[in-house]
Amino acid sequence: MIKKLLGIAPTQTEDGAFMPSRLALKLATSTTTNYDGGYYSNPYTGKNARVLVVLTEERNMTMANGKRFSTGNHPVEMALPMLHLINAGFELDVVTPTGAPAAIEMWAMPKEDAAVTKLFSDYADAIRNPGSLADFAAQSLKDETPYVGVFIPGGHGAMLGLPDSADLGKVLRWAHDKDIHTITLCHGPGTLMSAQQGGNFIYDGYEIALFPDSVDKQTPMVGYLPGHMPYELGAKLKTLGLTIVNKKADDTCHVDRNLITGASPEASNNLGRIAAETLLKALG
Repeated sequence: MIKKLLGIAPTQTEDGAFMPSRLALKLATSTTTNYDGGYYSNPYTGKNARVLVVLTEERNMTMANGKRFSTGNHPVEMALPMLHLINAGFELDVVTPTGAPAAIEMWAMPKEDAAVTKLFSDYADAIRNPGSLADFAAQSLKDETPYVGVFIPGGHGAMLGLPDSADLGKVLRWAHDKDIHTITLCHGPGTLMSAQQGGNFIYDGYEIALFPDSVDKQTPMVGYLPGHMPYELGAKLKTLGLTIVNKKADDTCHVDRNLITGASPEASNNLGRIAAETLLKALG
């Protein structure tokens, strides 16, 4: 009752999970974004330059205390990089693990941001009826490929299903071998764990930006999460040989070879611009 009065009690959803409290929403979300407009003086005008957008189809994360957090793909982390890639001339193909509808963190939607609203309207059908990552992994990993990038947005939902997806691991190893860039941010780098094969991890020795474990530990205090995380993502990635370059949930972005990462929703615009410029440079 006290938490409800203070506005720090997570809000229960219709399916019994919890979304962030009123206070947490005020602190961690906004009705607009820092999208810079996505202008590129020399966008790509050729054909066959595509980016695979891998989204989670799972919504509820079970926390350490057994309560479920209503999550999915974070709309800002998803939309701003997509807008930059589109404006830079790239075509996007949306997939989920099985082709089920993508789960979106609607409580984080910046409803007064015209560019984001238009993006979600334009891609409404792709979100409801995405392609299948399993089919892509089985049929599209070819030597001659139109794909120049793989983009995986964050949101805690990225930690559901994708980190242990054999299909995603296959795609990431293929992209790595082809020097196709992988772009991800916030909790999205957790999906890189899928690229383990036997004792080999293709990102061993890489540096990344990632949402800090220290911040995840603090968020239950304001009701952002209904409990502590099921595991510490950063600690787990460090055991695989990754180095985390940031300590804050800020706009840090980092490029290490063919891997482009960002630290939090605040990095979404910067990550999108860096990714678009990197892919344009790679295409000459």
